[in-house]
Amino acid sequence: MSRIFETPLYPYARAPDQDAAEPVRRPVVVVGAGPVGLAAAIDLVQHGVPVVILDENDKVSWGSRAICFAKRPLEILDRLGCGDPMVDKGVVWNRGKVFFRDRQVYAFDLLPESGHKRPAFINLQQYHFEKFLVDRVRALQAEGRPIELRGGSKVVVIRRQDDGVQLTVDTPDGPYRLDCDWLIACDGAGSPIRTMLGLDFVGRIFEDNFLIADVVMEDSADFPVERRFWFDPPFNPGQSALLHKQPDHVWRIDLQLGWDIDKREEAKPEKVIPRLKAFLGEDAKFEIEWISIYTFQCRRMPKFRHGRVIFAGDAAHQVSPFGARGANSGLQDTDNLAWKLALVLSGRAPDSLLDSYDAERIHGADENILNSTRSTDFITPKSEVSRLFRDAVLDLSEHFPAFRPMVNSGRLSVPCTYDGSPLNGPDHPAMPARTRPGAPAVDAPTPGGWLIDRLGGGFQLLTLDADAPDRLDADGIPVTRLALSTAGDDGLLAERWLGAARSAVYLIRPDQHVAARWERYDEGEVLAAVAKATGRA
Repeated sequence: MSRIFETPLYPYARAPDQDAAEPVRRPVVVVGAGPVGLAAAIDLVQHGVPVVILDENDKVSWGSRAICFAKRPLEILDRLGCGDPMVDKGVVWNRGKVFFRDRQVYAFDLLPESGHKRPAFINLQQYHFEKFLVDRVRALQAEGRPIELRGGSKVVVIRRQDDGVQLTVDTPDGPYRLDCDWLIACDGAGSPIRTMLGLDFVGRIFEDNFLIADVVMEDSADFPVERRFWFDPPFNPGQSALLHKQPDHVWRIDLQLGWDIDKREEAKPEKVIPRLKAFLGEDAKFEIEWISIYTFQCRRMPKFRHGRVIFAGDAAHQVSPFGARGANSGLQDTDNLAWKLALVLSGRAPDSLLDSYDAERIHGADENILNSTRSTDFITPKSEVSRLFRDAVLDLSEHFPAFRPMVNSGRLSVPCTYDGSPLNGPDHPAMPARTRPGAPAVDAPTPGGWLIDRLGGGFQLLTLDADAPDRLDADGIPVTRLALSTAGDDGLLAERWLGAARSAVYLIRPDQHVAARWERYDEGEVLAAVAKATGRA
């Protein structure tokens, strides 16, 4: 087993807070040092907010767990300063194939257009992902940024108050009290914070069981770098299978097992190895790195914000792994939350701005749950009629492309557009639908580099062939301008951002979502849109 699982990355060390005469109060405490908690803390400290991260563990996650990271989260990671090592280490892929029984029915490309910095997906084991985030935390600490990562620190008591949260933190040296203005719970699907507050999920639990096996084997032309999904394959009849390549010659294999199984028995190597040999070939040489049997859920909390306690990632919502929506949606949670909380803490936005986190990310969670539920129902039909329908769709999709959108082997993660958000401002109908208010920024090459890299992490005016001031003060919130021209452009910038309009002025939020857009600059309208996007109007 890789030593990365066993090496403490943030071992327990006594913090000065433990020796203080009175409980210390921190602006923000993040509970959970998984991908979502680490990303939240990094984002906050880059906005100037001091953060303490608590985790009862001191190591990266055991097993590969989340492995598929989509284009939009990679763009978020670029803004957090750790996208390059993720992509450099990860296995880059855009293509996938769907099989029915013993034949391929079709292939697809998740990013068929050019002009994007990042690929549709990378595959990267969660333990590597967490290690790169911890490295980024250490780099920020070396710069003198106020971010602490405390291992061996388990929250055992939580008390909510109107103006903050009181925590009791257990450590190898005994418990101590730590207070904070805000608590972000990123402590996973079994969230102890959620349990201590008496909160729960609503939604649906599925009864099918799946085997995850990560195996180490040499690369082979028989296993190219692409997502492969099988319905009713000969090596797992009546069930499904999924294959992904990961770094370091590790392959992820998902095999559907059915309903009525003994999970403990099925996880034994003597039961797993024959299944893998049926898939990979009797002569295949491999080593098992990780085994897990799982069922899955499509559920969420009715609300993500509970006063001064805010939930993110798996602590707030759960989806099936088909479609890679778990960690990807968690990173979009923190991307949505951090800038809002920073504005509230600085006094430049009202507390009510955080209600828009609920509105926008519950919208995102519901979108993910809908897609995951549909995927699960297609992959695991619950009646003979449903199975006959699914098999007919698969047969027809081989020859008739019109049926392929009906095939659902896991609608792969796409970024959420916040249609109907209370923060959205004016729209212009002549501009492209993909960059409407609420939508995440769409990348394109520009003379100064990739557009997504030039947007930064504050409020910006993106102008195309339009005049505007280079800087605007919106009641204490700076708005800077990124001026672009479509003259001499290869057409991608105009196609993605201008459409049928002659010029464009976009207000971009700190999370790189569009807040409003106009054909020409008007100071009063821009100031009003900033006020709306910050919950002040």
